[in-house]
Amino acid sequence: MADPTAKFQTIPAITTELINLNAIMHLPKPTEAFMSDIHGEYDAFQHVLRNGSGNVKQKIRDCFAGELNEATLQRFAFLVYYPEERLAYLHQHETGDELQQWYLDNVQRLVRLLAFTATKYSRSKVRKAMAPNFAYITEELLYNDDRTADKQAYYWAIIQHLIGLRQVDAWIAATCDTIQRLTVDRIHIVGDIYDRGPAPDKVVEALMARGGVDIQWGNHDILWLGGAAGSALCIANLVRISARYNNLDILEDTYGINLRHLAQLAARYYGDNPAFRPKVATGDELAADEALDITRIHQAIAIIQFKLEGPVIKRRPEFGMAHRLLLDKLDAAQTHITLNGHTYPIHDGCFATVDPADPYALNDEEQAVISQLVTAFTHSERLHRHMDFLVSHGSMYRRYNHNLLIHGCVPVDEAGEFVGLTLQGKTYRGPALFDLLEENLRTAYAHPEQRVDLATDLLWYLWTGPNSPLFGKHDMTTFERYFIDAPETHDEHPNPYYQLRHSADFVRQLLTAFGMDPATDHVINGHTPVKKGKSPILADGKMFVIDGGFSRPYQATTGIGGYTLLDNSNGMQLVTHQPFTSKADALAHLTDIVSTKRVVETEAKRRTVAETDVGKQLAGQIATLEKRLARLQGDAEEE
Repeated sequence: MADPTAKFQTIPAITTELINLNAIMHLPKPTEAFMSDIHGEYDAFQHVLRNGSGNVKQKIRDCFAGELNEATLQRFAFLVYYPEERLAYLHQHETGDELQQWYLDNVQRLVRLLAFTATKYSRSKVRKAMAPNFAYITEELLYNDDRTADKQAYYWAIIQHLIGLRQVDAWIAATCDTIQRLTVDRIHIVGDIYDRGPAPDKVVEALMARGGVDIQWGNHDILWLGGAAGSALCIANLVRISARYNNLDILEDTYGINLRHLAQLAARYYGDNPAFRPKVATGDELAADEALDITRIHQAIAIIQFKLEGPVIKRRPEFGMAHRLLLDKLDAAQTHITLNGHTYPIHDGCFATVDPADPYALNDEEQAVISQLVTAFTHSERLHRHMDFLVSHGSMYRRYNHNLLIHGCVPVDEAGEFVGLTLQGKTYRGPALFDLLEENLRTAYAHPEQRVDLATDLLWYLWTGPNSPLFGKHDMTTFERYFIDAPETHDEHPNPYYQLRHSADFVRQLLTAFGMDPATDHVINGHTPVKKGKSPILADGKMFVIDGGFSRPYQATTGIGGYTLLDNSNGMQLVTHQPFTSKADALAHLTDIVSTKRVVETEAKRRTVAETDVGKQLAGQIATLEKRLARLQGDAEEE
């Protein structure tokens, strides 16, 4: 890694940089936001992103205390959230002097709000957050006082020329974006951007455009990373889930994955089947022929998935998944299945392509379909652009500013001892298991041409393996839920971690194992929706579970529209969001997501940059510069 201080080689340059770095160390710690399990719900996610989990409106209240009535405050807040849309509305409803006055009022307000928001940061950082085209103009407005007589004409001339040259709308949009970025400095996504919702690609694009982002991969993200890496099993799973949630458009329209061959195979072998009809959001409707097409595709890809599981389970006995070989447990008529000594009737069976003599063999048509899909996934440029971002900004876990970020779990036994995976005689547990799986994920992604290797098979294990940190259960009972009515066969046996994480002693054990301070640090978890009436704060405040229901199918269970955890200089706050209806409705009625903040930890003294991971890096740079300065000063004295 390059030395960021290498360019400072003279006494004046080093002195200036030391003053700068030491000053930054005393600034307040910037705000971090933690979100998880977005599941493609772009409209709800981007609203939370734009309003800073409610922080933007609070900044406006604090900045303009007593100056704005509630209606004016709400209109101004929505200008900051959605500048392009609000400006379009403005041009439809205001002209002449009223429009001119609106610009004069709101440019001033935006400059004041930007100045108020920027107080946590150095001037250099604020400049970097500005749109380059407007940086000079914005700085002149920001750092000149319009109340000073000598500067009034200058200040107002800038605003008048912005309006007169028709650049004011672009400046407003850029400034609102800067305010959003400075309100929340860093975004942590604790897993599962993908699956279920309609627009995970837009979520990724928003994160790519924003910067200051890290991602802890979730089990659903792994399917898409695996698809781009050429894993046929990951592809079959994600296509099945897309069909199940009426979301095949993400494959065809967004990523250019041609499903025609799959649809033709599906039409040849499958008909209507209640167990495979797509789940449709309330208020949406499907034409009967479209619903039938998706139902057929759903069955076809599910059977391909179950077949593909067989060879991987057989060649990887170390995965401990032999009990998930189910197709060979069907009777000859394929109307009953025997599991664990019990025989159950099959309902809604669809085994037309399953040969009882060789149940895991793909027929020629199925093989052609999955080969075509693998080629399509590994050659989709847009998919790879998004997956490149997930790989470069992602990890299995992250330690950041006294928080351990994990999507799923740390696999343990009933006694709380780490369990894991044994490969070539070595057992990987705890942090070592995470590191092993991440190393293999990166290897598989870098070599999509290798498709029958351990690294690729481990991608599928991450999705469904008994000791996968991202799955967190012993079994994924997809087959049983489709075909067997008996509820006891649906139990997936969650890892004991999910009970033990209520214990502060257990969480302290986790923190210690991951090299963190058990006295002061926290674990932040996603993956498991917090059921209605249950608290997301566990283990005496050492553990936060922030999967609160961005995904609409979960909102009936959670009763809310998601959580955001905020960590700022004053402490930690848990923000509870109510369900988001739609962007169009929000803009039409200026209805914000109702967010309730709960202070979960308060600092006795406001934290500074010096107490963060960035502060540790800056301290290293300061030490390097001080040594360099001493050496130069010594040389100067000798001369």
